[in-house]
Amino acid sequence: KAVVSTQSGHYGRGLRQLVCQRRALSMYYTESHEWVTVQAGALARVGITDHAQGALGDVVFVDLPEEGAEFDAGDEVASVESVKAVGDVATPVGGIVKAVNELLADTPGLINTSPEDEAWICELELSDSSELDELMDKAAYDAFLLGN
Repeated sequence: KAVVSTQSGHYGRGLRQLVCQRRALSMYYTESHEWVTVQAGALARVGITDHAQGALGDVVFVDLPEEGAEFDAGDEVASVESVKAVGDVATPVGGIVKAVNELLADTPGLINTSPEDEAWICELELSDSSELDELMDKAAYDAFLLGN
């Protein structure tokens, strides 16, 4: 159970920590089938959903972003090539690329076997964590899938 001090200054910091902890436990989704999770600090991992990989089919190549590149929410951050099609991956949040998943260079099929876990595409240092508020949680994303 978290205890938040009501003394000036401590309350705000404690509240921010609670918000970050809540967000770190959540995966957020877009209508274009990308996901984002908040990792330690202000790092966010981005990838594509199980639904997206299923629509693409067998993935044969992933074009990863460059470390240090800066993106706004909605920008194309990567592309995923399958035997059927090429799909652009838009980042759900803006930020600077701090890491890319090098496993995907040698094993692009990981997107088919572990799309929402091991097959993350990049880690971004979030530029504005309030962008997460515009995304869907798991329940809303599942409802969105059922409606389409």
